[in-house]
Amino acid sequence: MSYHLQTRKTLNVDGKEYTYYSLEEASKQLGDISRLPYSLKILLENMLRLQDEVAVKAKDIEAIAEWVKTRTSEHEVAFTPTRVLMQDFTGVPAVVDLAAMRAAISNMGGDPSIINPLAPVDLIIDHSVIVDRFGTLDSYKYNVMREVERNYERYAFLKWGQKALNNFRVVPPGTGICHQVNLEYLGQVVWSSERDGRLEAYPDTLVGMDSHTTMINGLGILAWGVGGIEAEAAMLGQPFSMVIPDVIGFRLDGQLKEGTTATDLVLTVTQMLRSKGVVNKFVEFYGSGLSHLTIADRATIGNMSPEYGATCGIFPIDGETLSYLKFTNRDPHRIKLVEAYAKAQGLWHGNEPVFTDTLILNLEDVEPSLAGPKRPQDKIPLKNSVTSAQLTLEQEEKGNGRLTRVPVEGEAYTLGHGDVVIAAITSCTNTSNPAVMVGAGLLARKALQKGLKSKPWVKTSLAPGSQVVTDYYEKAGLQKDLDALGFDLVGYGCTTCIGNSGPLPDPIAKTIDFHDLAMAAVLSGNRNFEGRIHPQVKMNYLASPPLVVAYALAGSMLVDLFNDPLGQDPEGRDVYLRDIWPSNKEIQEVIQTSLTPGMFTKRYANVFEGDEEWKNMKIEGGITYAWPKSSTYVKHPPYFDNMPETPAPLKNIKGMRPLVIVGDSITTDHISPAGSIQKDSPAGLYLLEHNVEVTDFNSYGSRRGNHEVMMRGTFANTRLQNEMTPGIRGGITRHMPDGEVLSIYDAAMRYQEEGVPLVIIAGKEYGTGSSRDWAAKGPRLLGVKAVIAESFERIHRSNLIGMGILPLVFCEGVTHLTLNLDGSELFDIEGLENKELRPKMKMSARIRRSTGQEETIPLLCRIDTENEVAYYKHDGILHYVIRQLMKAD
Repeated sequence: MSYHLQTRKTLNVDGKEYTYYSLEEASKQLGDISRLPYSLKILLENMLRLQDEVAVKAKDIEAIAEWVKTRTSEHEVAFTPTRVLMQDFTGVPAVVDLAAMRAAISNMGGDPSIINPLAPVDLIIDHSVIVDRFGTLDSYKYNVMREVERNYERYAFLKWGQKALNNFRVVPPGTGICHQVNLEYLGQVVWSSERDGRLEAYPDTLVGMDSHTTMINGLGILAWGVGGIEAEAAMLGQPFSMVIPDVIGFRLDGQLKEGTTATDLVLTVTQMLRSKGVVNKFVEFYGSGLSHLTIADRATIGNMSPEYGATCGIFPIDGETLSYLKFTNRDPHRIKLVEAYAKAQGLWHGNEPVFTDTLILNLEDVEPSLAGPKRPQDKIPLKNSVTSAQLTLEQEEKGNGRLTRVPVEGEAYTLGHGDVVIAAITSCTNTSNPAVMVGAGLLARKALQKGLKSKPWVKTSLAPGSQVVTDYYEKAGLQKDLDALGFDLVGYGCTTCIGNSGPLPDPIAKTIDFHDLAMAAVLSGNRNFEGRIHPQVKMNYLASPPLVVAYALAGSMLVDLFNDPLGQDPEGRDVYLRDIWPSNKEIQEVIQTSLTPGMFTKRYANVFEGDEEWKNMKIEGGITYAWPKSSTYVKHPPYFDNMPETPAPLKNIKGMRPLVIVGDSITTDHISPAGSIQKDSPAGLYLLEHNVEVTDFNSYGSRRGNHEVMMRGTFANTRLQNEMTPGIRGGITRHMPDGEVLSIYDAAMRYQEEGVPLVIIAGKEYGTGSSRDWAAKGPRLLGVKAVIAESFERIHRSNLIGMGILPLVFCEGVTHLTLNLDGSELFDIEGLENKELRPKMKMSARIRRSTGQEETIPLLCRIDTENEVAYYKHDGILHYVIRQLMKAD
């Protein structure tokens, strides 16, 4: 093979000439690659275009081509995404880090302006609106007003970033959810830009600072979620290092039957793929069933890639892709370019690829479903929902739920175990899909016609991911029907799905606490982890928007929607779900008459401008940020304090104490909650000390720009079970060797005073859930040096390395349970000194017990790539980037 593959060709589209890097030409030099999976063809194009024999070498290109024969690989490659997507929860700390990096370089005598995004970055403010008010026509206006009041400091900081940083755009609050805006407006499928005087065409690819960035996979765009730390590196020109993944083919046949939805389909797919095991793998959908799935349906499936564990869940480009681009009023020339480029490059759906392994689903086998009560992969057929809820209540030691109901002070109703207190149409997963949204509206209309009402104890809310939803709801007259059942618009944002469900009405909240009731929430979201949706709600179920409305009518998970009536009509006749469920024909008729391309043009014409309050927001600082000392939202983080120009040599880690010992499926919500801040928590006490009223605490997610709050919020989830404190839930641990029970934050601070390094011990799937960089930053600031687990979630593992924390895995057959750990042990990690650190090398830990006994166990180091080795040696990825930029400058 030559030093540089000669694959450059030209493509003429409507008289406009584009340069592109031809996979057909590459095939002549590499051998037949026509059956390479769609996703790997995109990776291959990336290598061909960016081959420089430094980050991308000829052997990397050969390795991808060889995949056709081997269908698996251990070869590491460097992938450079076209752009980066952010939301404000993760975006604010990323911009804080960029501002801190500018300050660090300035303090080291360098030019701070070298810290700038080199790839286009879009940040959409969507994660901060809270459902404070609901069930009234002014709910939206009030909630947005409170959002801006609470987050003014954060938003002003983001405006500084928009002004001071190149290649950085901000979509103001009240516009939509980042993934829906990406799908409806930002995504191009094929990108183009000038390089060396030529106009180049290449696939639109991205990494996003949110797990559900994969929603854009439905449009044929290769993308996945990464930690904020990795995204910052990508912004600054660092390639994303990855092992060429296995690709699981998922064949879809047939079409969905009457009465089933895309939500039912995605919950089925999620369960199948979780059972299969697809962590760190790409999933690619193909087959005749694709012709019966809209882009919105495909986006719903792509969206939940994190829930089924895959890096991405992608669909190829086909006629439906072009139809969607036309309907959302994308540039006509761009649509022609997409078609011409896809066909020239063999990216058009048709030729069946080879895969590492395959699954098959006949869409006709999908049935109405829920998922819950604690994990999105736990699918429950709707016909079995009551049995499942009763089992959960028994596990919660609440009997079968059919106990005497208790009165609610000042109200004419009672509450009981299993009652639904939150019913939320929320989240990009479903609100981007007109079929299920119209279905919810039509079900509401039919329910009203039958005289049904939502139960008075249910907190109802509607939070679409796009203002276009409001337009077609209003044109169809469906918003009035939803309003009448309490599903008034509360905001355009993630709301309940990320824990911003807001407080329950006070009488209900007091009754729940006093009687220790096991309450339920039903939401059209993608996450239902324990403690995430609301601290007073123990059972959380994912469902389609029509089922969300149905459960608001039923008011309890103990109502069998198949066989029990939802209520009675004015004549006293029972009304069942089947009586009000809209047909597919009715849904399609409304979509065809109420949703128009002009709605997308209108809503996205001035998407970056914002309202008058946004436009008039004052900002401070120039090239470097002027950190306001009084701010409790944005603070200068200490990551780069006293950072030397060259990294110190690695040393073995000795004398670590366990900070927490936890079991399986510990999520990033357990490690770094996004929801409400409790008054008596370390974070709450900090805010009170800084004169912040409890009503203005906001959420952990909104305060991620303040490390003082986030350190104190690490492991503060009220449902966390630390096995060092059996029988006590929450952010509590034992300080050793005295055994005193303290908050995790207070114990960590005491260990820091004593000079004691810390370790986290965990079970399987540690760090599953959202791509939350604070789940790594928080432990780092608490003094954690290593995490030893049975397995890691993909993004969290890389985030730990990005913050200089060592991820280690027990060898097969060894767990914290087999070792009988109680937290009194000391741990020494050996194998870092006097040895060249290598990807996936074997290491060992010496465990020193309080009895004086010692044992040594083998461990696998989960630093997987050479780039990750470099990041760890530099004490983190951002330290590495600063030193590289300083060297280049």
